[in-house]
Amino acid sequence: LIGAGAREAAVEVVQAANLLGAGVAKALLGKDVLPDDAPFVTGCIGLLGTEPSWDLMQSCDTLLMIGTGFPWTEFLPKEGQARAVQIDIDASMLGLRYPTEVNLHGDAVSTLQALLPLLKRKEDRSWQEKIAVSVKAWWEKIEERAMAKATPVNPQRVVWEMSPLLPDNAIVTSDSGSCANWFARDYRVKQGQRASLSGGLACMGAAVPYAIAAKFAFPEKPVVALVGDGAMQMNNLAELITIQKYWQRWSDPRLIVCVFNNQDLNQVTWEQRIMEGNPRFAATQDVPDVPYAQFAESIGLKGIYVDSPEELQAAWQQALAADRPVVLEVKTDPEVAPLPPHISFALAKGFMSSMAKGDKSAGKVIADTAHQVMNTVLPGKK
Repeated sequence: LIGAGAREAAVEVVQAANLLGAGVAKALLGKDVLPDDAPFVTGCIGLLGTEPSWDLMQSCDTLLMIGTGFPWTEFLPKEGQARAVQIDIDASMLGLRYPTEVNLHGDAVSTLQALLPLLKRKEDRSWQEKIAVSVKAWWEKIEERAMAKATPVNPQRVVWEMSPLLPDNAIVTSDSGSCANWFARDYRVKQGQRASLSGGLACMGAAVPYAIAAKFAFPEKPVVALVGDGAMQMNNLAELITIQKYWQRWSDPRLIVCVFNNQDLNQVTWEQRIMEGNPRFAATQDVPDVPYAQFAESIGLKGIYVDSPEELQAAWQQALAADRPVVLEVKTDPEVAPLPPHISFALAKGFMSSMAKGDKSAGKVIADTAHQVMNTVLPGKK
């Protein structure tokens, strides 16, 4: 399990994984440490994580944590299941999240370089081969989910279509909210790309300020910010004025703010439905419909509006070829659920309860979502 503290140790992490025949899961802030095209990289872990990462943690017998303070212990191996070793530059983090037998206090690069000669190559590669099969199946499942019909646009597809089009030096930021789920799962990060979000505090309103900071630090690189309409209205809309003020100083003017316009505080809506078993409460969840692309045009930026999934690829291509910053506004379906990688019986029961209590959107929840949740409670399913 690697986090942001392993960012400079990517080579050593891969060497360790190959010696041990291991899989590598990534804490959200460590998403860009390793590319997602490596067959043993299972992707992000946690509520926004992947099924292969969940399976990795539930089945492993040894856990090596490198540069991560990942706090949600329910997604780590059960206590006593796995023996654990941790590497961290902050001594106070050692053994804090999971019982560890060996604590190595130091930076990831030098510590791994000292550790690697002591590791014996594992000849049995069946565990890593099993992981590779799981990862391949997961990417196929994610594509299927992204291409599922929605009204009007499936938000997963917004990021799925973006991912292969991004240049190798792109920087991607995400706000908090349901867009962070698609950033975590559907964005297939390549080697050389950078990515970040407010991972520790999950603060809303960070994506566009992060993107502006990225452009000042790396003016030659294209930057994309993924933003929900709630966070956009909280402060990111005003930050477009900051972009307008400074963009002509950047050697590469491309900064794309992709707005998921679903008129809903979506992450909380689904937390209410699944975790609390309550129907959506319109008084707290409704978000006004704002013409974000038109606002961008009014201040001298480029605006692109999309309300059809068939337009997404061309819209991303147009945004990436623009001669100035772009607001790409996509009218997305709020009824596509940001489901966790493992749906417990309690979560499935909560979802069923919220639908039964008269959630006005119950009839609009896409079949794929209902199917995923129902599989959990049908006889014979775990």
